[in-house]
Amino acid sequence: MSGAGDAAAKSGMPLSYAADLFSYARRPSREVIVGGLGFGGANPIRVQSMITSDTMDTEACVSETLRLVEVGCEMVRITAPTVKDAANLKNIRAGLNARGCKVPLVADIHFKPEAAMEAALWVEKVRINPGNFADSKKFNVRDYTDVEYTAELQRIRERFTPLVRLCQERGVALRIGTNHGSLSDRIMNRFGDSPLGMVESALEFVRIARDQDFHQMIFSMKASNPKVMIAAYRLLVARLNTEGPDWNYPIHLGVTEAGDGEDGRIKSAIGIGSLLSDGIGDTIRVSLTEDSEHEIPVARALVAPFGSKGDSVPPISETKPTWPLFDYQRRVADRVVMEGITSQIALGGSETVAVAVPRRVDVAVAHKRDALGDYQPELILEDLRLVEVDPLSPEEIAAINAVKHPRLITVRDGVALEPIAAFRLLAAQIDNRHPILLKDTLSPTASGEFLDHLLASATVLGSLLCDGIGDAILLRSEEAPGQSLRLAYNILQASGVRIFKTDYVACPSCGRTLFNLQETTSRIKASTSHLKGVRIAVMGCIVNGPGEMADADFGYVGGAPGKVNLYVGKQPVKFNIPEGEAVDRLVDLIKEHNKWVEPVT
Repeated sequence: MSGAGDAAAKSGMPLSYAADLFSYARRPSREVIVGGLGFGGANPIRVQSMITSDTMDTEACVSETLRLVEVGCEMVRITAPTVKDAANLKNIRAGLNARGCKVPLVADIHFKPEAAMEAALWVEKVRINPGNFADSKKFNVRDYTDVEYTAELQRIRERFTPLVRLCQERGVALRIGTNHGSLSDRIMNRFGDSPLGMVESALEFVRIARDQDFHQMIFSMKASNPKVMIAAYRLLVARLNTEGPDWNYPIHLGVTEAGDGEDGRIKSAIGIGSLLSDGIGDTIRVSLTEDSEHEIPVARALVAPFGSKGDSVPPISETKPTWPLFDYQRRVADRVVMEGITSQIALGGSETVAVAVPRRVDVAVAHKRDALGDYQPELILEDLRLVEVDPLSPEEIAAINAVKHPRLITVRDGVALEPIAAFRLLAAQIDNRHPILLKDTLSPTASGEFLDHLLASATVLGSLLCDGIGDAILLRSEEAPGQSLRLAYNILQASGVRIFKTDYVACPSCGRTLFNLQETTSRIKASTSHLKGVRIAVMGCIVNGPGEMADADFGYVGGAPGKVNLYVGKQPVKFNIPEGEAVDRLVDLIKEHNKWVEPVT
């Protein structure tokens, strides 16, 4: 993921995606109308989803769309993998209109510009992926000369311009939706598999659209890795800012292939919630490997804190971030040793981020410590040699910086800042030698539902961890001892800073999916969930498959109806395996590569 900030700096652009990193202000954007519904501008943050039904099954698509709208979905995406599928969008739109449903529809297009042209006749918005719209991804390695690169761009212009003109004529909006998993070979070979490559891929297409004076566009920069996703969106906004004030297009947020259950919700909150906290985002989709209706309550809960949130405290003058804004790099503090519950715990340096708990949590779980497995409390809050600081107090900052030896520092409860801003301000002002204990809340209360606690804690802690800030974490928003421990560890895992269990990248179902993703993911988890530190990707088709599996050890990808291809990294190694045998063959593949251990019974 390295290189985005360096490349941006070389371009001479100011590295800024927010007016102030220490106080909330929503990013100003132009309004884009999709089927009568406004996105960006003064509109609320919109919630959308994608149906899983076969696009050729009109009644199933209509029924699933109506169920989504009933639970609060404001825009519905439908895959259109072929011209035939795209043509059936006419019938789906008619079926919804007949039932009095005017929800805007989005056609999801990959690989086929002809399908996009057909879809634009029937829906209110067309999503294209710059990585595979009139472009290719074959994992070829070649160097493009400037002349060859320009020739490729001209070819794309010739394929894309007709769609832009048709959308302009019909009042149809476009989403320029880059996916980390499907960058073209041309982009990969010039910019790498990076946030910078994602941004450049999108900007090539928006320049073509702007040449036609077309501006009804929304951007997205989706990835399954929250660090990559956050960096890409921040870099996109910084680039748009430097291009000029009329490049203020709305932003769609999403963590693709987030998975299911608690892990999927945590990963979504880290990626989406942290960017919303930065003021970035005009519409969101939570991508869960579950029935699509389950995505909407999570999405609505994520945007709820920002619904009435105006600009908060005035900007903090003269304070600058001391961490990279577009490239992940952990803040390196000096190493300190603390007395842990069962042994000494080292913090800072390259040590693992530790989990601290209030004493009451340790007392509550002490009788079942062995049954907790990896979810162990490590540090007792009340026993820590901890210095609490108000980051708004120059005197307190000066006092701690005068201390010669490293001390464990945290923000004092009750300070007049949101937790993300408070810990960023702390990290920007105290000397790097001092390690930091992160808190998910500065005003703990026992109110609220578990989902609210999960999303709020993941947003705060995940955002800071993805900034590279934090040497230990303290989660207090959830009162239940076992649940609070599990949440703390799962946030560390989803943030990519402490891998202690199997990590799954599982895409949400859609009409392209070639097998039942929910059932298959459950079967794979049942066979492999004991493999600590192994990363397994479960992909319903090849749209994102190989690319999103770049960080995975093994991949399980739909290749054809009833057939599965298995991958090691992003290399396919087993083809056309009958679906009924594929999980066992995946286990065999893991064994072949010496990543298998027998489960403890």
